[in-house]
Amino acid sequence: MESSFSEILKDFLEENNLTQVAFAKRIGVKQSQVSEWLKGKAKPGYDILKNMAIAFNVSADYFLGIKDIY
Repeated sequence: MESSFSEILKDFLEENNLTQVAFAKRIGVKQSQVSEWLKGKAKPGYDILKNMAIAFNVSADYFLGIKDIY
């Protein structure tokens, strides 16, 4: 079953012991933006997704739900 972006992000934060604030700071967005993603109200655009992949050395495919592992 496909995971939604909010589920993927929630799992990533938990697995890496990251707060919304710490995650937001690393990728250059506000905590409120991360909160919207976690609630499923919004999704990151291309540039933010790229920042996430670079900041955490994780394939964008992971955050897109294409691959199950970082």
